[in-house]
Amino acid sequence: MEAAVTLPNTSGNGSQDSSPPHSPVATGLILLAVLIVLLATLVGNVLVVAAVSTSRALRAPQNLFLVSLASADILVAVLILPFSLAKEVMGYWYFGSLWCSLYLALDVMLCTASILHLCAISLDRYWAVTRAARLNLRRSPGRVKGMIGAVWAAATLVALPPLFKARPRARQCELIEETWYVLASCVASFFAPCLVMVTVYCRIYRLTTRRSAAMLAARRGSAPCPGDDRRVSWAAAPNRRHRSQHQSVSLCRRRLLRVRERRFTIVLAVVMGAFVLCWFPFFFTYSLEAVCGEGCRVSKPLFSFFFWIGYCNSSLNPIIYTVFNRDFRAAFRRLLAALVRHGS
Repeated sequence: MEAAVTLPNTSGNGSQDSSPPHSPVATGLILLAVLIVLLATLVGNVLVVAAVSTSRALRAPQNLFLVSLASADILVAVLILPFSLAKEVMGYWYFGSLWCSLYLALDVMLCTASILHLCAISLDRYWAVTRAARLNLRRSPGRVKGMIGAVWAAATLVALPPLFKARPRARQCELIEETWYVLASCVASFFAPCLVMVTVYCRIYRLTTRRSAAMLAARRGSAPCPGDDRRVSWAAAPNRRHRSQHQSVSLCRRRLLRVRERRFTIVLAVVMGAFVLCWFPFFFTYSLEAVCGEGCRVSKPLFSFFFWIGYCNSSLNPIIYTVFNRDFRAAFRRLLAALVRHGS
């Protein structure tokens, strides 16, 4: 995010100094760590896009949010991380004035787009839980694409000031350092969306917990799902068994839908939690320095750590999907198996 770009900027990184900012050992470790993050981000998010595109179980309209989020993370890996790494290792900006402005604007836009996608997803989850019948009728690919377009438009607006005002000086590439922009961008890009997401997911958790309790109570007094208790079902009379199965099919389908919605909500809550944990230290220290000045400035190594931990978030989402979502696990295994067969 915007913060990410300021890491080398705020510290200066010795851009006027001919000596490198890190020892050879530290430089090697930084290169290795960032390259691992870059490759994990690229491969993992490409797998997400391919999985949603090729798996029938993942073709629901709401998964277009995940494709767009993964696309933002891919662009971070391709357009931002290599230049942030070069800047960190060399200690100054090497790539000229024009690319400096574009780089800063893209960094702000892509990182803002990531959290705004999560905010839009959380609202979509909330509407799915509270207005399931109406939402399923209106949740068309066109409507979801419209929400995604609004997310990218909002992220672009936040990124416009760096595009027109940020300029390299003395071989530095710095964001706007005015207090108004730092605070406004932090609120728009991080704090306000996070507040919305935390509020929404707390309400979703309460609603799903209440509904789960109601479903368990209803299940005790209803006919079993087909195949749940074959011994009892086949011991019953044929007419009674037929009526029992017919009555339970509709209820079982609703239960299956609820279970899938709940599982998807849990995955996205973990995605949101990982994003907040990765980016909160950076945005908190970034905004605190804008308010307090030098008195609140953290050490350069600590700020640098917060900065790069934020970037690591782009590689975490595919791992979270793999661990917590059965449909993504199956799609990833199928794609990787196909790659292995093709390579051999």
